[in-house]
Amino acid sequence: MDKICIEGGRPLKGTVRISGAKNAVLPALAATLLTGGKNEITNIPRVRDVLTLVKLLEDLGCKTESFEGDRIVLDSAQIHNHKAPYDLVKTMRASCLVLGPLLARLGKAEVSLPGGCAIGARPIDLHIKGLRALGAELRIEGGYIKGRADKLKGARFCFDSTTVTGTMNVMMAAVLADGETILENVAREPEVTFLADVLNRCGAKIEGGGTDTLVIQGVSSLKPIHCAIFPDRIEAATYMVAAAITGGDVEVTHCLPQHLEPVLLKMKEAGVELTEGDHSVRVRRSGSLQPTNIITQPYPGFATDIQAQFMALMTLAEGQSVITETVFENRFLHAAELKRMGANILLDGHTAIVTGVKKLSGAPVMATDLRASASLVLAGLAAEGETVISRVYHIDRGYETMEDKMSRLGAAIRRVRA
Repeated sequence: MDKICIEGGRPLKGTVRISGAKNAVLPALAATLLTGGKNEITNIPRVRDVLTLVKLLEDLGCKTESFEGDRIVLDSAQIHNHKAPYDLVKTMRASCLVLGPLLARLGKAEVSLPGGCAIGARPIDLHIKGLRALGAELRIEGGYIKGRADKLKGARFCFDSTTVTGTMNVMMAAVLADGETILENVAREPEVTFLADVLNRCGAKIEGGGTDTLVIQGVSSLKPIHCAIFPDRIEAATYMVAAAITGGDVEVTHCLPQHLEPVLLKMKEAGVELTEGDHSVRVRRSGSLQPTNIITQPYPGFATDIQAQFMALMTLAEGQSVITETVFENRFLHAAELKRMGANILLDGHTAIVTGVKKLSGAPVMATDLRASASLVLAGLAAEGETVISRVYHIDRGYETMEDKMSRLGAAIRRVRA
């Protein structure tokens, strides 16, 4: 199993370009099942989750006509399979996004219960409730969600709690349902709004993107997708924290600062100097880090996907920070690994109390999930000595060529092949 080795203590300097958003391209790829034509998507990050979903779509009958660089052409005219098998679904929760499109397109679906990161129970029940409201018959049997629907029908449905993938799944199903669908308490993340915009350009009729209510008028068919994926806000935030934790000077380009406002605010509170452009943020830190409290919340709040990286930053602040996780119940697994590096972290339920230390020390650590992996890389960049991170396949799920990008900023980082 591959490992990443880092010799810490080098301030990062230079420019880093942000890749397309993983969490935006995955639903866009799933939505190709709705169109029945040749779809073209650009600015795709070549990360493991994307490659896995493309394999799943091919297994369902899609034909990849071209996949070079950051551009894919995917023909979804002939969908001959309605089963998403465990072997392809087990590593990635977002694979459940094919459930809604398959029900809408074929009237039947069998999708393995999804896997992904060990950050807590991300229940599929909200997806099932929403699809049942549209008239689908769904049951869980043998580790699979099995569903049928002669014809989905518009309905009014309110999510019990906000769910990004649940909103996407039900929205995709509703665009081909008969009549009007009103979805309430929907997620407002940029990735959800982007998917609604993409579907509308294909002929869907969705109103309310970016709000907590979507009104969808069903249509009989959609034109193929042609879109470019917007920049990954989580990757951008990760490199911003990398610059800050190492006391560096990095310009993060091809990003959207408006997607990062809560992170930018907290970094400024921590004493980090930021210079914002229309599509860039320059991050500089020469002085000490100040303690800062955060509470993770659904968008437009502080994203849970940046909590682990920010915790790594606060391990070196001059004082005590309180980090409260409200989205996932088991997303402090990285705390134990950071403590191996000398961090002072006390866990109390959904709260982490981080008391800054003067330095971190390199150590062998183990990644437990995608964003925890990133936090350990950041800590390793700032630590004295060598840090060796195992189980780095998690990083490959969501970060495109992280070692290469970090190296070009001056990091002493390398991958050791198993």
